[in-house]
Formats: sequence, structure tokens, C-alpha cells
Amino acid sequence: MIQTMYKQFEQLFDVQADVAAFAPGRINLIGEHTDYNGGYVFPAAIELGTYGLVSKRSDDIVQLYSNNFEDKGLISFSLDELEFNHAHDWANYPKGIIKYLKEKYPNITNGFNILVEGNIPNGASLSSSASIELLTGWLLRQLFNLELSRLELIKIGQQVENEFMGVNSGIMDQFIIGMGKAEHAIMLDTATLNYDFVPAKFGDYVISIMNTNKRRNLTESKYNERRAECESALAALKQEINIEALGELSTDQFKVHQHLINNDVELRRARHAITENERTKEAFKALEQSDFATFGKLLNASHASLKNDYEVTGKELDTLAETAQQVEGVLGARMTGAGFAGCAIALVHKDSIKQLETEVSKKYQDEIGYLPSFYHVGISEGVKELTI
Repeated sequence: MIQTMYKQFEQLFDVQADVAAFAPGRINLIGEHTDYNGGYVFPAAIELGTYGLVSKRSDDIVQLYSNNFEDKGLISFSLDELEFNHAHDWANYPKGIIKYLKEKYPNITNGFNILVEGNIPNGASLSSSASIELLTGWLLRQLFNLELSRLELIKIGQQVENEFMGVNSGIMDQFIIGMGKAEHAIMLDTATLNYDFVPAKFGDYVISIMNTNKRRNLTESKYNERRAECESALAALKQEINIEALGELSTDQFKVHQHLINNDVELRRARHAITENERTKEAFKALEQSDFATFGKLLNASHASLKNDYEVTGKELDTLAETAQQVEGVLGARMTGAGFAGCAIALVHKDSIKQLETEVSKKYQDEIGYLPSFYHVGISEGVKELTI
């Protein structure tokens, strides 16, 4: 892909690219909606991702072009025009990165040309937004020789989501895309940012990604509402216990104090955050011990909690996950990502992949009216420069 893009870059900007880079997408094995609740997450970077090329200009103009949004054409603005612009659509993600990097590094005085192309399906909940954020940051890091650590870039990526795009997300997506390691998942404590790499090896089983093919726009979803409900539940619990995040509580501790939350919806949101955090820690131990059966059961329990307590699944994701759970050779399945649409994952025996796809496709077609898509991809390393 990158060689074809390199030729296109010359045609588009009449100059050769200076730097090329790749930023992966991600799946989250388990630990959903725990990252902004001070809990654990268990993501892995995947081989699907976003490729990019950049060249420095002599003026202060930034030109962005995406092969995924050809209808938007070439989007241009100056380094003095770095505010959110609804008309700039996808380009607001790289624009946010440019804005915060420029504030931090005053030596970014030249404009630049960027061409990007991703093979992450749009709206699939595999984190295409964080992928393009960190890709942009890495391109500029190399282009301007910035002394920018991976962790600093990760935090700037989250800042773009929270402050520039207005999505109160946690740090998981940017963290795994910045820190990913080939054939490994990361067990991340979002409260401390301490993490452990765990070999993502499932023996005779593989992770199948199942796409609803229903696009979800995160900023228009109920993501921020869920976070606010968790914050309200936390405030109620803090009347009697000294905690800073729901992730600090065990399930047993929560049962003792849950009477403090007098709103049933907020009670269920908190219960999910706390039980999901415990499931994530149990899944980490299960994978370390190659106990894939237990790992699969935890995936099933996670989906049930996301459906019943957090209410972020919906008919499409429920059909995928719950149908997959009934397929012979599948140990477990759950939605992955923020929810409402996007993807689910299944832990399936390598000999049962075709059966999974056949049975799930038939049920999904009957229930939803169109077909899902399936991906089987390897676990990738994090954002990196590519040789042109």
C-alpha cells in the first residue's frame, strides 16, 4: 500500500514524501468502559491500521488528503487556523494533534502535506480515530525532529478526543496504539498507567473480529452520558468511602456500599464498571495460565454486563455475540469497543472458523437484514516509521 501511496503523493503535492509511518487499530480483549473509571483494560494492537506520508512545505499551510474520504477532497488550513471546523470532517482528528503539538513545540513553523489511507473499516469500533491521531503525531515527530516520547504523544491523543472532539474517553485506545507490541496484549492499569505485556497466544484458538457493518459515530453516541452516570454513582459512594474511582472497589466492597446509590440506572452503570474490572484481572490470569475456557466464559459475562447493566450493545452486537456463543468450537464472544455498533470478537477454535462465519452470517442476515464481515488479523506493534 505504501508504495502506491508514495506515487500518489508525488502526483497530489508535486513533491516527494519525507517520512512514512503506520499506526495500528486495536481490539480490546476485555475491560470495556473501565478506562475512564480508573480500572484495567486488556487491549492489543492489530495489523489493520492507518498509513501516512508527509512532506514539509516552505509556507505555513497544512494540506490533508485521505483516500478513505475522497469526496472531502484536499483539506487546507494555515497553522494559525487550528480550531475545530465541522466542515473539515475527518481532518479534525489530525488538526487537533497539530494544534496541541504546535503549542508544545514552537519550532513547528512550516506547513506540510499529509496523505493518509487506512484499512480499518470506518465506524467499526477498532479505533480508527486514535490511529490517525497517533499517526499524525508520529509523522510530525519525525518531520520536525521533536523530542516527543510515546507517552507524551499518547496523552496528546487523548487530549484531542476529550478537548478538541468533545468525547470524554479514557486513554486505552491511544495507549495501545502507541505502546503496542507484536503478538502481545497489554494489561493496563489506567489509574497509574502501569502495564504488563502478555503473549496473545491462544493455542488452537484464534480471535475472530465480527463487524456489524453498522457505523457508529462516537461523538453522537451516548458515550458521554455513560461517563456522567458513572461519575454520579462515584459521587454517591464517596459519601461514605474514600475512593477516587470506581475501579478501586472490589465487587464485594461494592455490594456493601451500593445502597448509597439511589438511582437504579447509575447503580447498574457502577456495577458494570466494577465487575468488568474484576473480570479483566481474572482474564489476565487465565491467559497467563493458558486457561482459554475460563477466558471465554469471562468474555461471555462481559457481554452480558455490557448488555444488561451498561446498555451499550444493541440488536446488531447482541446478535453477533450471542449467536457466536452458541457455535460449537467457540469458547466465548463479546462486543468490543465503545458499543452501540462496531465489532464483536469471538474466541474460536481454528477448525471452527468457517462454521462460525456461516452460522453467524445466517442468523445476522435473518435478524438484521444484511451480512456482517469477519477479520482474522495478527497482533501488531505500535505506531512506527516506515521505510519508503
